[in-house]
Amino acid sequence: MEFVEVKNLWVRYGKTVAVRDLTFSIPKGEVFGFIGPNGAGKTTTIKVLATLLSPMQGHVHIAGVDVLRYPERVRPKFGYMPDFFGVYEDLTVKEYLHFFAAAYRMDRGKRKAVVEDVLSLTDLTGKRDTQVDALSRGMKQRLGLARVLLHDPELLLLDEPASGLDPRARIEIRELLKELRTMGKTVLVSSHILHELAQMCTRIGIIEAGHMVAEGSLNDIYRQLSLHRAVHVQLANQTDELVDKIKKIPGVQGVERDIDRISVRIREEELPCEDLLERLVALGARVRMFQPEAMDMETAFMKLTEGKVA
Repeated sequence: MEFVEVKNLWVRYGKTVAVRDLTFSIPKGEVFGFIGPNGAGKTTTIKVLATLLSPMQGHVHIAGVDVLRYPERVRPKFGYMPDFFGVYEDLTVKEYLHFFAAAYRMDRGKRKAVVEDVLSLTDLTGKRDTQVDALSRGMKQRLGLARVLLHDPELLLLDEPASGLDPRARIEIRELLKELRTMGKTVLVSSHILHELAQMCTRIGIIEAGHMVAEGSLNDIYRQLSLHRAVHVQLANQTDELVDKIKKIPGVQGVERDIDRISVRIREEELPCEDLLERLVALGARVRMFQPEAMDMETAFMKLTEGKVA
């Protein structure tokens, strides 16, 4: 059974349909990237999962529990971080976390150790006595993550956690999410910063106008779209004859020469990178370097969507 299951979800605000017949699932321990333009329905869907919004119809389960029928049973299982969350500016970082630990009804004897653990995990130990209003936006985002981790939830619902951050802070958030995955957390993270989600997520869902237009691993999505991928190859025995043979491999779209390497463009649904390497060796190529280029998430997004909102 999938850890998160959303089936045929519909949500309406008045006459506006924000989410329409949305279906997706997230296996336990996966990082699911929810991609879409503003107004696509990402936040609405996350609010339904966070028991903050009742849909018109549909089925939503977390760890096998029906979110709509038993919200009180599912709430301890997740931590929700909205795109903008309030902070109590007169408190220090440590006081802020102790306040929420008490709100989670955590045993008083355990609070100090738990707060120290989440401070360490989010790299805020050195800021424990700093007032919240003195933190940078990036540190406030880390504090928000620390807050939702206090009760050790199995699922994290993160709505645009990198929004408005400078490049360094975005990298820090990205590395923190990778660490959370190694801890076995299941994560749903929404964003419109496409290339960053591509680097941190195991699965991607692309939503437009409240409808899921593509879902799966990055490679699954690229194969659906028949997008080309460039593979940079350095050969110890490169000759014109060998390059001509490479051009004739089924699935190769073209070969471009550079000073010390060639760039092979392939259709991955027809010729996966691993198979290309095998074919090169079979042709007698002595491969010094074989480097598939990171796929362009923006290209996939633009090809799949038309800029619609719900």
